[in-house]
Amino acid sequence: MKHTAPIKLALVDDHKLFRKGLIGILEMMDKEYEIIFEAENGIDLQQKIQKDNQPDIILMDVNMPGMDGFDAVKWLVETYPLVNILVISMVEKEEQIVKMLKLGVKGYLYKDIEPNELKNALNSIVNKGYYYTDFITGKLIHSIQHPSELNETQDAFHLLNEREMEFLKFACTEMTYNEIAHKMFLSPKTIDGYRNALFEKLNVKSRVGLAMYAVKNGLVEISN
Repeated sequence: MKHTAPIKLALVDDHKLFRKGLIGILEMMDKEYEIIFEAENGIDLQQKIQKDNQPDIILMDVNMPGMDGFDAVKWLVETYPLVNILVISMVEKEEQIVKMLKLGVKGYLYKDIEPNELKNALNSIVNKGYYYTDFITGKLIHSIQHPSELNETQDAFHLLNEREMEFLKFACTEMTYNEIAHKMFLSPKTIDGYRNALFEKLNVKSRVGLAMYAVKNGLVEISN
């Protein structure tokens, strides 16, 4: 059955210029869409969404300060399960796309899409309940066929650069931080920076935690 009432939309994106541009595009299409609110992150979304005036579809970004798209989607699925979520993002990493799909979003688009594709996605979600492009479907199928490549523990590894990985391996040895600095031809201060960055990225609080994480995820092996 065709959706006759205006499709109620909400935009959640930390870039105001993008939000305004998207609203302009939607308003130029036709009168099928009604923007009921816009928010700059998940926290702002929580404050603005109303149970008696829920959007049919929320257009959601992924990378946002305060509360990102992942946490916002989790909250929406639990609190407002009837609201459909269409991700519009610049994030192209397969594991993040698949993670969003597994959380329950109804579609995933890149920010460089053509207006017609956006319209098709919105109408498809309203009338069929989802909008998956061939590209996104391929990502999801690949994740099902190769689950070991996209497990949760690997997410953090994608945030590490080559030098951080090198430091992590040295941190699992008996070398002091000064010795690691000498080995990597870096200053002790730079090494401290690597250490603190890894503490934050890997959610650990000590060198022992770094070593346990590296062993658990197969970066280093314990010799017999």
